[in-house]
Amino acid sequence: MSKSAPDARPERWLAALALLAVCVISLGNVVVRYTTAASFAFTEEFSVFLLVVLTFAGAAVAARRHVHIRIELVEEWLPVRLRPVLYLLQWAASVLLLGLVVWYGALLTWEEYSWESLSPGLGYPTWIYLIWLPLLCLAIIWRLTQSMMERCRTCLQAGGAHES
Repeated sequence: MSKSAPDARPERWLAALALLAVCVISLGNVVVRYTTAASFAFTEEFSVFLLVVLTFAGAAVAARRHVHIRIELVEEWLPVRLRPVLYLLQWAASVLLLGLVVWYGALLTWEEYSWESLSPGLGYPTWIYLIWLPLLCLAIIWRLTQSMMERCRTCLQAGGAHES
């Protein structure tokens, strides 16, 4: 990746570590299950948690690199000088949705912390698993904001040039 390419290094590392942990945990469980006819009790609970972390960290990386699935037909039809308006609308809709996830995720995390709820599998406090949802949604909002500003800046710079 070149120095000018968009980066989301903390989220990339988090996603890579989560994927590595899921692979190691799952492989270890398979080996133990086939050699001893028993299995690790923690694998499902940790694997689900790590897959959620992997998904949201990956979404933040995708947001920063402008590689989220989207329909570009409208974008391509619009004149370059109007594209920043579309980018702003896309950003606002995404931030609204993620903001709701942050709000309700934080509320749920606080309630689980207040109630001292424990996970059914291992008996760990559930807020430890839930706190990652609002935090990683905030990371996605931050990366979407960076992406939107970069895309608008590129359009404004290209807007002064001849439009084909």
